[in-house]
Amino acid sequence: MYTEKELVRIAKRENNTKRKYLVVNALQGKHIPVKADEAFGMFRCLSDKLRGEYENERILLIGFAETATAIGAALAVELEMPYIQTTREVIDGVEYLFFTEAHSHATEQKLVKNDMDAIAENTDRIIFVEDEITTGNTILDIIGVIKKNYGERIKFSVASLLNGMDSYSLKKYSDNNIDIHFLVKTNHSGYTEIAEKFICNGKYHKCDVTTPETDFQEYKICGRTDARRITEGADYHIACHGLWLDIKNKTDCQAESILVIGTEECMYPALYVSAMLEKNGIKSRCHSTTRSPIDVSRAESYPLRERYEIVSLYDDERKTFIYDIEKYDKVFIVTDSEYKGSKGVNSLINALCSAGNTDVSLIRWCSDL
Repeated sequence: MYTEKELVRIAKRENNTKRKYLVVNALQGKHIPVKADEAFGMFRCLSDKLRGEYENERILLIGFAETATAIGAALAVELEMPYIQTTREVIDGVEYLFFTEAHSHATEQKLVKNDMDAIAENTDRIIFVEDEITTGNTILDIIGVIKKNYGERIKFSVASLLNGMDSYSLKKYSDNNIDIHFLVKTNHSGYTEIAEKFICNGKYHKCDVTTPETDFQEYKICGRTDARRITEGADYHIACHGLWLDIKNKTDCQAESILVIGTEECMYPALYVSAMLEKNGIKSRCHSTTRSPIDVSRAESYPLRERYEIVSLYDDERKTFIYDIEKYDKVFIVTDSEYKGSKGVNSLINALCSAGNTDVSLIRWCSDL
């Protein structure tokens, strides 16, 4: 079983007065490069908390963007359950259920209403999947939205890697008959004080959006299953394995070390590819770009040392970040962005090049060609 010391690193949010700290999980594969098997091992432990709990109920898993998208997908694959993630992206031709995440830098969250309309009648319980829960207010907000649209019949549970709810928040959940499952109980009372003690003297880079000096290969691979829409866990696994097989067949995977980078909400496919590289005898690590602006520090106990500000691969007007890039023989960027703008791709590749990475492949996982 995991401990708070193993999973929790306290970082400082940049210019966020709502919550000054951020909990960085060293094994999650978001901010810190991780061996994918370690991330999946942690996700599997959380899925084991749910296995057999609700055998006679029809379950829908909902994972929260962006940091819990891989966790939710992993639980859906392990438990072979239907899954949908929240999103901040725009999907053409759909309606949404909207709710907010009050402490976040990007507060708007949404679910595809069309898919929820289709599955609600055949759902007995919704299990929300998160990396961490502090107050639980975001989930209460979305439960209110779901009840307003689909009535009081559906039951609710929460599964998270970390749970930092105090007695008041826990009582609210108990009073509302919301079951709670987690790996590690945390106490957030001292986190703000810890974050404020750090001097933000790490390295900050704002990456160039012009054409990179190094050439890079771009591959378009079809067969994408979009977890922003309802998908069965088994089907999602098959699609991700198909992605890996196409990467293996179309790219040059011969290297001692390969970094795999996911983009924002597209985390699970990158982790899956990285895990398969490891199974094929290649040293691989994985982490992802993020919307989260986190300060960096040279302090030994601080989780992040170097920050690269880049343009989003999904939107030229969106600022995103990636942290602590190391040098590898090859880099695979795995994205589900089909946006044609070049600024995001250029800035990410320039960030990689500045850390000594010159063999880069951009892999776009597309719904079709």
